[in-house]
Amino acid sequence: MERIERNLSAPITDVAIEKTQDTVSKWFQRFQAKLINLFLLKGLLLVVVGFLLGRALILNELTPFALPFFAAVFMMKKGKAGIAMAAVVAGSFTLSADVTIFTFLSIAFFLVIYKVLQRFKVDLIKALPTLVLISSAITKAGILYLTQGAITIHDGVMIGVGSGLAFILTLIFLQSVPLLTEKRRRQSFKTEEVICLIILIASVLTGTMGWLVYEMSISNILSRYVVLLFAFVAGATIGSTVGVVTGLILSLANVTSLYQMSLLAFSGLLGGLLKEGKKAGVALGLIVGTLLIGLYGEGASQIIPTLYESGVAIFLFLLTPKGLISKVAKNIPGTPEHSAEQQQYLRKIRDVTAHRVSQFSTVFEALSNSFSEYGYPVEDEDKDREVDLFLSNVTEKTCQSCFKKEACWSKNFNKTYDYMKDIMHGCETNSLMYNHKLTRDWEKHCVRSKKVIEAVEQEFTYYQANQKLKKQVKESRKLVADQLLGVSQVMSDFAKEIQREGENHHLLEEQILDALQSFGIQIGHVEIYSVEQGNVDIELSIPYCNGSGECEKLIAPMLSDILEETILVKREECSAYPNGFCHVTLGSAKAYVIDTGAAHAAKGGGLVSGDSYSTIELGVGKHAVAISDGMGNGERAHYESNETLELLKKILQSGIEEKVAIKSVNSILSLRTTDEIFSTLDLAVIDLQDASAKFLKIGSTPSYIKRGDKISKIQASNLPMGIIEDFEVEVVDEQLKAGDLLIMMSDGIFEGPKHVENHDMWMKRKIKEIQTNDPQEIADLIMEEVIRTRSGQIEDDMTIVVTKIKHNTPKWAAIPAYAYQKTKSKAI
Repeated sequence: MERIERNLSAPITDVAIEKTQDTVSKWFQRFQAKLINLFLLKGLLLVVVGFLLGRALILNELTPFALPFFAAVFMMKKGKAGIAMAAVVAGSFTLSADVTIFTFLSIAFFLVIYKVLQRFKVDLIKALPTLVLISSAITKAGILYLTQGAITIHDGVMIGVGSGLAFILTLIFLQSVPLLTEKRRRQSFKTEEVICLIILIASVLTGTMGWLVYEMSISNILSRYVVLLFAFVAGATIGSTVGVVTGLILSLANVTSLYQMSLLAFSGLLGGLLKEGKKAGVALGLIVGTLLIGLYGEGASQIIPTLYESGVAIFLFLLTPKGLISKVAKNIPGTPEHSAEQQQYLRKIRDVTAHRVSQFSTVFEALSNSFSEYGYPVEDEDKDREVDLFLSNVTEKTCQSCFKKEACWSKNFNKTYDYMKDIMHGCETNSLMYNHKLTRDWEKHCVRSKKVIEAVEQEFTYYQANQKLKKQVKESRKLVADQLLGVSQVMSDFAKEIQREGENHHLLEEQILDALQSFGIQIGHVEIYSVEQGNVDIELSIPYCNGSGECEKLIAPMLSDILEETILVKREECSAYPNGFCHVTLGSAKAYVIDTGAAHAAKGGGLVSGDSYSTIELGVGKHAVAISDGMGNGERAHYESNETLELLKKILQSGIEEKVAIKSVNSILSLRTTDEIFSTLDLAVIDLQDASAKFLKIGSTPSYIKRGDKISKIQASNLPMGIIEDFEVEVVDEQLKAGDLLIMMSDGIFEGPKHVENHDMWMKRKIKEIQTNDPQEIADLIMEEVIRTRSGQIEDDMTIVVTKIKHNTPKWAAIPAYAYQKTKSKAI
């Protein structure tokens, strides 16, 4: 007794609830897998559908569904054709013996024609609808002729209608039958597949006509259930479409139930509109549709059976599991579930792409580290080891066969070693011929002193070449490391941009719409791509404005108020006709803008100048101005300078740092040709957000900044590009201000004035004397002044580029409302 009480008083938590739930879940999964295997793989679904299509009747005498269904199964799944044929024949047997004979003979005749055409290598998939039409028409005509002895006009019309329906149904079943036979397929249906599936379902429901349960029609119940399901899943459009198609096909089967089409279509529309109310809202739509259409269809006397049918359909709909509804929704385009599935797929692709790019970035970074000097530790003994190797090569050629070898290298090793080391140092500094004491002491010490000195000088030539080669390899390795690291950083930034989630801007879009509409501006749509500070990107459409500048004058200032940032019209496409829409792109305004003027002339007034210049928008809020001077004049110099700028432009626009870009261009130019063709480069990169500037001058002349009456010079010392493979680029940083004038020029301008000793002072004085602030006028005036000093002669290619820094003030701007409100609140 105590043992029983102890067992009863055991804690309930000891019961393995989770284990029981897992067992039930596994059992349900196995049961579901068996059902899928039975219906899809074994073909039970084809049997059910074939049976119902075999007994489906239209206009009380046409059975156009059986042969098209069998033909589609035969073409798509030949292994299931036997059970499909048995199913449609069995279904037709439930109607009458005549229908059964027609179904069997039409299938047999179709197979005969198919086998005959197969020998002629005809494209049977394209010819299948025609084969079905011919088989149906000939079989029906033959049966009528044998039974009646003649074919009336009515019989001919019905044969034509039945065969035409069979032709169309074959096209439909070719699209929808694969949906009944494949376990796994793509995630979404095509639009035509959805329509074909709806027609197939309606055709199958036609096979249930005449089935009653407690005086309730099975076809009515199932058709309303299908309408409820699609209205809940896909909304009013698909719901009403399903209702119209299903009701039309059912009314063809039984003309007395024509009002069912109106009931199903209206219920699908109402259910779709009320889908926000979940299943209850869709069910309410069916009830309202049943009451309204039922009263006008068969009258008040039949409203109760109709409501019973709708009630059973609603009951089945409420019992439908969410998992099944979700699976159906994922396959229909336009549903939120389908959109979420597509977004998940796109997100997966994006993550995979970002991961791949990130992996490439890691690979390039690893390669950069392997090439960098940090991977090769420098030891203090390296120089001594190289000296020892050098002296060993000398002694091998001289001391190895000397009779005093033992005395010099065994007894007086340190003394001999120091002497030879001093001789090596003397060769290195070219001071050996002046060091008479060393040569006298060495002659006393060595019996082959002159031969040893000659060997040292000869070996030192190889030693210098070897050291130079090592230095070049080290410099090349460092350049490659910098380039790989630059590529790695660009790819890493790109991977981060890919992984950046697209933000949901619905609330902001509604706020913008409300603000603009309250101001009396009609907006077609608003698309917000980015609201990041300094990188705003918004597209919207407005009705035809007739070029009144509505966007620039009203919309941009209002968006600046909402986003608390200056917004400008980036691009505007006006409608070509009055009833259309204008499409506008708006974005962040930069704090500063650039105004550029340039003047250039070729040597001797020729057409081709060896100088080239370019202004480059880097796409990251930076603006670059570059001048390149090719060596010499003419086409070859122009080609070199232009090629230098093109290479630099492409590398800079890829996002690689300026120093690495210039080193890369220099490396390409130095390795590309063995001719002594060099190029200078004068580059200024200006940040349009804070007006900071970086100057990189490679063999170029000074540049000047004019700020009021003050003239400052920008200068750096670097060899022209292409002379040596690697060099350290000296970067000069300057902070520019609004109103500053940046004057950049080639050597033809800077060194052009005749009889001038100090070109720098002359240029500063001329720039200071210029009264205008227009960049183009300044460039023209300086060019003209230089040519005047040469009495009108142009003795070298000349190029000058003048850049003016200005505050970016929109033409149409307003005092932001938020600023006014803040000022007002502070005053209160």
